Amino acid sequence: MTPFELSIRFFLQLAVVLGACRLVGWLAKRVGQPQVVGEMITGVVLGPSLLGHFEWTRPLQQWVFPSASKAIFLSVSQVGLALYMFLVGVEFRSDLFRGRARAAASVSMAGMAAPFLLGGLLGAWMAGRNGLFFTEGVRTWEAVLFLGASMCITAFPMLARIIVERGLAGTSLGTLALAAGALDDAAAWCLLAVVLGSFQGDWGIAARAIGGGVAYAALVLTLGRSLLSRLGTMTRADGTLSQPVLATVMGLVMLGSWFTDAMGIYAVFGAFILGCAMPRGAFAAALTRHVEPFVVVFLLPTFFVYSGLNTRLDLVTTPELWVVAGVALVAACAGKFLACWGAARLQGEDNPTALAVGTLMNARGLMELIILNIGLERRLITPQLFSIMVVMAIATTLMATPLFEWVYGREARRLGKVGAATA
Repeated sequence: MTPFELSIRFFLQLAVVLGACRLVGWLAKRVGQPQVVGEMITGVVLGPSLLGHFEWTRPLQQWVFPSASKAIFLSVSQVGLALYMFLVGVEFRSDLFRGRARAAASVSMAGMAAPFLLGGLLGAWMAGRNGLFFTEGVRTWEAVLFLGASMCITAFPMLARIIVERGLAGTSLGTLALAAGALDDAAAWCLLAVVLGSFQGDWGIAARAIGGGVAYAALVLTLGRSLLSRLGTMTRADGTLSQPVLATVMGLVMLGSWFTDAMGIYAVFGAFILGCAMPRGAFAAALTRHVEPFVVVFLLPTFFVYSGLNTRLDLVTTPELWVVAGVALVAACAGKFLACWGAARLQGEDNPTALAVGTLMNARGLMELIILNIGLERRLITPQLFSIMVVMAIATTLMATPLFEWVYGREARRLGKVGAATA
């Protein structure tokens, strides 16, 4: 297909994606799951694992989503991810984080160490399986680091969404979970930078990623925050933003995303840090009203479909591979949930709060899909391992909301801590 033909087909693809995501998302909400879970499932449904699996639907799936269109989906999905993480940063309350830094660090370290150890052991075993899970040329310790980082990642955007929807943004639980999740993911991305640097034979990649990321965060959160504070006075009387102000903010998001991606940390963290530096109050509220609906409804679903197009559950065909998938799921849950629960208890949290922290931190969701896509694009992992880990990501994400309601929701409502969930 020519570039022009692909661009025309993309309109049809977007229509299918938006319609399917709304339908599956509605069904997910009917069983108590958030919209984002429905969108994750939609990506797999529209990909080769389901729609492209059966002979009578495969021609339609390949016509609507030809392999050549993946590049377009990748580009659009990266913009959606960056803007979404920017909005998460805008809503992140750094003042509450400072008040829970010690507890957050404890939960984060526990939630990193245990799943990393279990994932590392599994990665060491996989590395010796003759290219079944990791591609040729990946050394054992690189496999250990990659799978360890994949296991200890947290679904930070979904965690944030659950906390906001449940009215927990300013509570002890919400602050602790958000802070621990942010620390978890930052450390996991640093580990990934080390793996990519080693695999490409350039340790400068890891040094540039970690050093550049720290320098970027320090600059944006100090001098950048001071300069950006001027935007706080530019909210109109009716609570809206002018087009020049909105264009300036969007341009800064793209610039920050480009810089951190160029440094090797990935675009979403540049966007998130910039969001944390934005003025609060009326400006942040106006910014969210302008940007969030389009990002959440239109752009973000493209990433889930892009991941679904890369997922091949039909490759997980042998009993051995399904056993590996089960072991990966058990290791992920045992390491993350139990370690975070234990650390929260040691920090003096009551049992419902500690259980809720463990439940929220155990979800992998969006961030897991990001790190897996990077591994697949850089030819670190095989489609088999990609698909196995996608199963783990979806399963842990599916668990999050019902388990959270079970261990914390009733208790929180009894104490009057949680309002009704929003749509």
